[in-house]
Amino acid sequence: MNQMNKAKRPRRESIHGIVLLDKSPGFTSNQVLQKVKRLLGARKAGHTGSLDPMATGLLPICLGEATKVSPFLLNSDKRYLFTIRLGVATATGDAEGEIVQRLPVPELTREKIEKALESFKGEIEQIPPMYSALKQGGKRLYELARQGIEVDRPPRRVTVYELHLLDWGQDWLTLDALCSKGTFIRTLAEDIGKALDTVGHVENLRRTQVGDFNLQDAVTMEQLEAMPLEERRSLLQTVDSAVSSWPEVALTEDMTFYVLRGQPVLIPKLQAQGFVRLYNRDGLFLGVGEVLDDGRVAPRRLFKMAA
Repeated sequence: MNQMNKAKRPRRESIHGIVLLDKSPGFTSNQVLQKVKRLLGARKAGHTGSLDPMATGLLPICLGEATKVSPFLLNSDKRYLFTIRLGVATATGDAEGEIVQRLPVPELTREKIEKALESFKGEIEQIPPMYSALKQGGKRLYELARQGIEVDRPPRRVTVYELHLLDWGQDWLTLDALCSKGTFIRTLAEDIGKALDTVGHVENLRRTQVGDFNLQDAVTMEQLEAMPLEERRSLLQTVDSAVSSWPEVALTEDMTFYVLRGQPVLIPKLQAQGFVRLYNRDGLFLGVGEVLDDGRVAPRRLFKMAA
């Protein structure tokens, strides 16, 4: 039986692109990554920021050369749809944790909720939760938490660009948040609970946007499994789609020669700043460059496909 199953698996190949997956609850991001890698027969793969097992939603999986753009997706802004259950605090800050405190929930009005939410918009400080993958002293915080050890965590500055109240009831809020990298939604939920003179935790969480990618373009694991191999591979987003909002720079043949050898080049009349997408004269994506102070563009990430 094992030999039969093994024979059906696609042969591992060098496949380049990005699968936009709508993650189901109950699976770790790494479990999902390994399954997508196997289903597409890819030799190399990586994800772009973990989702907790209870969380659902957008998880871009980078295959082959696309793994080189995963750091840019890790650093990108992300949007979440989530519900806070008020009056109950858990050890993990989400619905999977043990209940550690119960408090009454004051009578809520839209005005009171909106006023509380306003204080979390913009740049804020968060103390990372103990149940997180951050490292301290060489150990993951969640490893220490499982041993009953709590350590001081320095606050981190993050930015909440948008925070919208979508719906609410006597002891719950449903919110939509657009935030910078490193924002802990569980911590945000707990802090909002405190601002409303009670406690709270994340009851459910769905990621709807990662950088330029949106959940509406994602496929579920069930849909992926039901497809033949070629259809799965046809879903791949191009490598440059991960940075599609960045300015595009078209290089001449001479410029391409130097860029592919790691040398910066001067682009006449270039108005862009920061990171840019680099293409050769035939429109082939070469990689990512950065505009230097003197106006030249230096290559930062090049792709073997372009060599």
